[in-house]
Amino acid sequence: MVFVDESGFSLIPYVAKTWAPVGETPVLVHQGRWPKFSAISGVTPAGRLFFRVHEESIRGPQVIAFLRHLLRHIRRRPIVVFWDSGPHHRSSLVRTFLDGQPRLETHRFPGYSPELNPDEWVWSYLKKHELASYAPHDVGELRRGVRLSVMRMRVRPELIRSFVDASHLYD
Repeated sequence: MVFVDESGFSLIPYVAKTWAPVGETPVLVHQGRWPKFSAISGVTPAGRLFFRVHEESIRGPQVIAFLRHLLRHIRRRPIVVFWDSGPHHRSSLVRTFLDGQPRLETHRFPGYSPELNPDEWVWSYLKKHELASYAPHDVGELRRGVRLSVMRMRVRPELIRSFVDASHLYD
């Protein structure tokens, strides 16, 4: 079972609360530009995190690349994918690919229910904790920061499992 979602990252940082000496307001200097990239990820109840970065927006070909990534890393077992009803998940290109993959089975979350998807918690944690107030100079630096953050999260399967627990899917 893999819960899948997509997100975007830009050079505009998520501003988080922080500590500072009395009378010294912290200043966050950033580029003020919107260059961005997109990412797609999947989490399992066992605490595994799969992650792919793309320069362009997530569309059918990027979804297929991610599904191939899952097939390569989860061997010899059927894979049940849960995701939202995004147009890239419903595209004819993705449906054609899925028809040729007997190991892949997909299910959609109900509309307007992101709280059910544990992968939404991954994005929230990544942006609000790992990358809080992070102000990179360019997209390359942002990509490196995101990858390092994901690597830190991957070695903490209990953290990933907590996202599955927080979604209340099993209640």
